[in-house]
This record gives sequence, C-alpha cells and structure tokens, in this order.
Amino acid sequence: MSDDRSLTPQSEDFSAWYNEVVQRAELADYSPVRGSMVIRPWGYGIWERMQRALDDMFKETGHENAYFPLLIPMSFIEKEKEHVAGFRPELAVVTHAGGKELEEPLVIRPTSETMILEMYAKWVQSYRDLPILMNQWANVMRWEMRTRLFLRTAEFLWQEGHTAHATEAEAREETALILDVYRRFMENWICMPPVTGLKTESEKFAGAVESYSCEALMQDNKALQAGTSHFLGQNFAKAAGLTFQSEAGEEEYAWSTSWGVSTRLVGGMVMTHGDDAGLIVPPLLAPIQTVIVPIYRNDEERSATVAKAQEVAARLKDLGVRTKVDDRDHLNPGAKYYEWERKGVPFRIEVGPKDLEKGSLAIARRVIPEGEKRKIFVAEDEAIATHPQRLDEFQAALRERATRRREANSHRGVTDWGEMKEILEGEGGFVYTGWNGDPAVEERAKDELKATIRCIPGAEFRSDSAPTDCISGDGAAKHEVIWARSY
Repeated sequence: MSDDRSLTPQSEDFSAWYNEVVQRAELADYSPVRGSMVIRPWGYGIWERMQRALDDMFKETGHENAYFPLLIPMSFIEKEKEHVAGFRPELAVVTHAGGKELEEPLVIRPTSETMILEMYAKWVQSYRDLPILMNQWANVMRWEMRTRLFLRTAEFLWQEGHTAHATEAEAREETALILDVYRRFMENWICMPPVTGLKTESEKFAGAVESYSCEALMQDNKALQAGTSHFLGQNFAKAAGLTFQSEAGEEEYAWSTSWGVSTRLVGGMVMTHGDDAGLIVPPLLAPIQTVIVPIYRNDEERSATVAKAQEVAARLKDLGVRTKVDDRDHLNPGAKYYEWERKGVPFRIEVGPKDLEKGSLAIARRVIPEGEKRKIFVAEDEAIATHPQRLDEFQAALRERATRRREANSHRGVTDWGEMKEILEGEGGFVYTGWNGDPAVEERAKDELKATIRCIPGAEFRSDSAPTDCISGDGAAKHEVIWARSY
C-alpha cells in the first residue's frame, strides 16, 4: 500500500483488498483462537439486519425458531455413515469435562441434523404431528485448515432450518420454497443476485438426496456458494428412528429437509459491491444509512451547525432513516468523510455555515451515478422529504449493477474445453456448458482448471438453447451446467 490510508486496489490483488476492507471498515478482526474471528459492531449490525429480514421471511412461511444443544454425542453423528464421512475431517471433539474423561466423546456441532431429528423422533407419533418447521440461529464449528474472515472460519454464525414431513412431495416443496426465499433475500436485500440450481452428486451435502444452492458471482469473477437447501429424503429419519403412523395406519419414516445461510453473506456483500475506497453497504442492510457531518471553524459556528444537524437527523429518523450525527471534535471533516466512506454508509449530509444561510443541505452519495456530481445541494425541506426515495434508488441501482455484471460475465454456449480453459484462466466468470453426468469430467476440471460445477441451473437461469454435447467431447449432454472457480 502506498500509505496507511489507501487500500490495495482490487485490480492489483483482490484477496488483499478484501482482507483490508474487512478489517479497516471494522467489520471483523482475527481472534486469538486460530481460524476464529471477532465480529465487530459494524459487521454485527449488518448481520443483525440480515437476521431480521430472513427471520421475518421464515416466519411468513410458517417456520418457528427453537434452540438445540451445541454438543452432540458422537454416536448420533455416526448413525448416518455418509454424513460422518463427509464431516469427519472438520469435527471438533470434546473428550474431557469436569476434570474427567467422558464416557462418550461429544462433537461441537458442525450442523445439527442428527441432534434435531433425534428430538423430532421423541415428539412425533402420528401424521397429525407433521409437518415440523423449525429454524435455529446458532454458531457452529468446522475445523477449517485455511480460513478467511467471514468466508471460511472455524467458528461461524448461521441459521439452520430443519423440517420433517409426512410425504416426499411436501419435503421437496419445502426445499424449493426455501431456495426461493434465499434467492429473493439475496437479490432484494444484499443486491447480490444469485443463480440457483441443483448441485451435482460430488458437490452435494453429505447425507442428502439432493442439494440446491445459491451461487453468486463476485467482482473478481469467482463464485460464492451463498446458501443451500437440502432434500434429505428419509436418510436422517431412518438413522434417528423418526417414524410416524400414517393416515392409513402404517408406520412410515418421515421425510426431512435442512437449509442454511451464514455470516459468509457479509463477505459476499463486501465482494459484490466494495470498491477501492472501501465498503459499500446496501441501504436496507446499513446500520447507519445517512451520516450528518456539521462543518464549523469556531464555537459559534459549531453550536449552530450541530444544532441544525441534530434537527435534520430527528426529521430523518421520523421518516424511518437510520441516521447519525458525527460531531466529534477531535476529527476534521475530511477524516470523517474518509471513515464513513470506508465503512460504506450510503449517504453523507454536510451542514456548514453557508448551508445554514441558504437553507440547503449538501448531499454526497457513496456511489456516484454516471454523469452526476459527487455532491448535490438541495433545499432542506425537499432534501429531507425525498431522502427515503433516494435510499430506495440507491438500493435498486446496486441490484441492477450487480445483475448486469453477472450477466456480462456469464459465458453461454461454450462447447470447447480449450475455450472454457481460456475463460477460467483469464477473466473468469460463469461458464455454461453441456455435461454428460460423468464425475470424471468434474475431476478433470478440478485438476486442470481449479474449477467446479457450481450447479445445474434452474429453469429460469438456463440458456435459450440447451447444449447437445458434453464439454469434455465425450458423449451427449445430460445437463447444462455452470462452471466457475470459487471461494
């Protein structure tokens, strides 16, 4: 970096830029425990708003919140063999407590299917007890070897939904419902429009019958798996003994689902919108949507401008705008501008002596629309009355910009392996091709291109013309798939 204020440019080193933004925008910091992070108030404020929005969406679709234990008996995990095989390298295990060795080791939850379905098995007797639609907000631990703040840490925060149903059709409908909830939330709140679709067998969740994911494209043209929804069939129900008496009087195993998103979404927001000046936060997620900076040279001017700033803030708060007056004496206005710009606050309003004379406010927008000035001057009453609309327009502009970027970097109709290699080793992005369904093609791409099939896209994301041949040159295409390098 050229100085302690400048960030490494994205174009020079996107990874370094990301790490600097996360720390210097005060989203998070490294903890003394390897692989774990401390989420600072600004980062946690963004996560809180994500939580609230998603929680409302879950409850609108009939789900309830509960809480289940952090520690899971090892025997529960081992009941589902595919599940334990998929998670074993990441398990953190407690073997001693109270100064003694435990009779049975306890696993710090990496996910809670086994524990939750074990409890459902106690509560369910009849089809009348189904469906169960529960979610929990919790922390989990997966002993990751390579970590990065928000994107991959040993401990992280998330929500995990777990449902049980009397029929396969209901469980499949639930899986699709939640995938759509996630997609709408990412589009409308984070302004991070994902592609959704089915994961391949080699990429699905351990123990699931089918996994579906939201795949978002970051500004460096790598994919981020931002959320997943799993149809578990009867696999976990059989392991937990979750049965019920059907309407016909037969004993049957329940059908289950699980689904989750995590604090990884905060990292996705950073990489979707941030620039070389720092973070850009969509207004719906911003803990502070507008910061007001009084400008003054002496005590008399300070008294007048601070009073006006507080008056404007009160009026904006009455309109539902999250507002803060930055009247700190030890920082000059330039330092304040720099700090709030780095943190990604959508708007800044300046109130100086000249503004008081003219009855106007100076408004600076974090992202400057093409052809517009960095700062505009608007009569006070008009500026306040129209500010909620200004925030809505900012939110919409971020969403449209991210959608255009995704589509501009989606390469459809690629039929030649060499062409896919050239794209992925060059500009990157989403590469749409045919695939014959052979896992060996996936392994070849991992080895040669460091790329994976992100998903088999859902109907709304498929190309107009379905591919006929596999990208490998070996056989007909069974599916259109999306390849990318990823986080």
